[in-house]
Amino acid sequence: MSLAVQILAGLLPSVGVGFLFFIVIRSLVQADRRERLALTKLDDAARAGQGEDS
Repeated sequence: MSLAVQILAGLLPSVGVGFLFFIVIRSLVQADRRERLALTKLDDAARAGQGEDS
């Protein structure tokens, strides 16, 4: 094998793991963003409901 192929073969596992790490962290951040948005909507609805009762 040529030197370039050996270098690429050596770097490929690290690049693959880095890509998987990026995907996992991105999905965690997006899930957190969606959860915060849902909680904000829920809190706003609860506040609006309390305002009607008073």
